[in-house]
Amino acid sequence: MNRFMRWAGFIVVLFIAAPLVIVVPMSFSNASSLQFPPPGYWLGYYRAYFTSVDWLIPTWNSILIATATTILTMVLVVPATFALVRHRFRGKGFADLMMLMPMAVPHIVMAVGYYSYFGDLGLVHSHLGVILAHTCLSVPIAFLVLSANLKGFDRNLERAAQSLGASPAKTFLHVTLPILRPGLVISSLFAFIQSFDETVVAIFISGRDAETLPRKMFDSIRQEADPVIAVISTLLFFVVLVGIAAPYFASALRSRAPKPSRPAGAH
Repeated sequence: MNRFMRWAGFIVVLFIAAPLVIVVPMSFSNASSLQFPPPGYWLGYYRAYFTSVDWLIPTWNSILIATATTILTMVLVVPATFALVRHRFRGKGFADLMMLMPMAVPHIVMAVGYYSYFGDLGLVHSHLGVILAHTCLSVPIAFLVLSANLKGFDRNLERAAQSLGASPAKTFLHVTLPILRPGLVISSLFAFIQSFDETVVAIFISGRDAETLPRKMFDSIRQEADPVIAVISTLLFFVVLVGIAAPYFASALRSRAPKPSRPAGAH
């Protein structure tokens, strides 16, 4: 059984990683369009990405929109999660349903609705419109992650702190927040990725001034299959890889760090 699970895991990993075998070599190709195997290799398309305003502006837009979406999402999700998990009130079930509703509605339907509603408000083709739309899409994911962490939280720790004289604010900062920090970080990360990777809504409401990187990639592959797309895909893969590997390297460095020596005569 263990051997079967190992092989199954290996096959799944191979299936997921297989596109990288194609995308990474194509990012170094000297072909005029996406072609595999590459007829030759060079770094011209990397240079084209880092020197082209047409690509750098959508990249900056995506980072800016995803960061603002993450901040706004957490500002909304944290108090909502505490209210829905820890308190009972009339309409709680309906509020819980509304928090998760964007996950049940297809993105194309949401995009059409945003286009119509934001058009009346003058928010179409603006950064603010995309941020608000992406926040609505990110809230359910962040809420699910954070609520799962909060439901497993031992409230006796808070009661113990308050019984020792800590105020509710100090209890939250020094007891609740440190314990929930992993959940908050993961929720923020999912909100950022959801916004950075979203394409359908961005196609409808981002416009040229607030064009995001996924929309630019979609338009590029539809019109000309620009090999710069393979460059961006490779760079994003390595960013994710570094993000995954960084905690392991940090843990390895901490484990190898010399431990402070005990003073002479200490027992």
